[in-house]
Amino acid sequence: MLTSQKVIDAINEQIGYEFSAELQYYAIAAHFAAEALPQLSSHFFQQAEEEKGHALRFIKYVVDAGEPVDLLGHMKFKTARDAVKLSLDQEIHVTQQINGLVELARKQNDYITINFLQWFLTEQLEEVSSMDNLLKILERAGNDLLQADEYLARVGVRAIPTPAKE
Repeated sequence: MLTSQKVIDAINEQIGYEFSAELQYYAIAAHFAAEALPQLSSHFFQQAEEEKGHALRFIKYVVDAGEPVDLLGHMKFKTARDAVKLSLDQEIHVTQQINGLVELARKQNDYITINFLQWFLTEQLEEVSSMDNLLKILERAGNDLLQADEYLARVGVRAIPTPAKE
C-alpha cells in the first residue's frame, strides 16, 4: 500500500465532492443560459468541466496507488460480470425513464419535445446494445478478462479519461 487507508477513504470522499460541485456548476450554467446570459453560462459550464477534471485526477491517483475507487459508498463487485450487469440494468432503467418522458409528452401533445427525445431513444438503443454485448463478451471470456479488455480496445474505448490541463 502506497498510502494509508485513511487517506484513500478521504480522497474517495473528495471525489464525490468534486462530482457534486460539477453538478452544481452545471445547474448554475443552465440557470444563466435560461436567463440569456451566455458568458456567465459559459463560465459555469467551464467550471463544471474543471471539477470533473479534478475528480478524474483523484480517480487516477487512487487507481495508480493500487487502491479501489469508491464513489457510491463501498460498492464492491464480486465479478466483472456483476459490474457490467449493473450498468446494463441502469441503461435499461434510463431507457424506461426516457420512454416515460416520451409518453408524457405524447399525452400533452408536445410534439416538439417528442422530436427532441428521439435522439435520446436512439442513443439508449446504442447504450443498451453496447452494454449487452459487453456482458455477453464477459460471459464468454469467463475468468480471462483480458479478452473483454481487448474487445473494448478494438471498439475504441479508452482507459480513465485524462483531464484537460488547467
